[in-house]
Amino acid sequence: MQANELYLKLTQTHQHPSPRVLEVGFGLGVNFRATLESCLQRGVYLEYLGFEAFPVSREVLASVEMPLSAPARRVWSDLLEGWPAEPHRPFVLEGAWGRLEVRFEDVTQALLPGGWATAVYLDPFSPKVNPEPWQPGVLSKLFAAARGGARLATYSVAGEFRRALAAAGFVVSKVPGIGKKAWSVAERPEA
Repeated sequence: MQANELYLKLTQTHQHPSPRVLEVGFGLGVNFRATLESCLQRGVYLEYLGFEAFPVSREVLASVEMPLSAPARRVWSDLLEGWPAEPHRPFVLEGAWGRLEVRFEDVTQALLPGGWATAVYLDPFSPKVNPEPWQPGVLSKLFAAARGGARLATYSVAGEFRRALAAAGFVVSKVPGIGKKAWSVAERPEA
């Protein structure tokens, strides 16, 4: 599953004692659910901040199933119950497991928390379909939002994109993905 192999493991979130994930492209909540499951299994508190400019309906979210433990299913059920029909302001869900905030805004215009994220999941639609989140200005904002040692993971390995990540300050690597795919991992150096 791409959520586990690409986002959770390549950012090392699956081992982090107190993960703070910033996701661009919350989408169907698949990466959130995989991260939530990992944190629940390890007994660590999760802080998750997602940005989604094109939110889907509760019905679409509910239609995408994935295997979850009973505790993770309860959190997902709470999310579905509270998901706004017309998202205007941020959606927040909190519990003993952690805190999720989804901001329904364009990340190019968003204010990101400085030095906050231990991991960045860059998962918007492809650069061809949705070019804005892949632009140098956004990558610089993501660098500023990341703590030292934080990792950014994404499925794009385009040369221009990887050069823009490096120009933002990240140390960039191309790694093998699933099958014949390759993925990009970028790390913010420690201060």
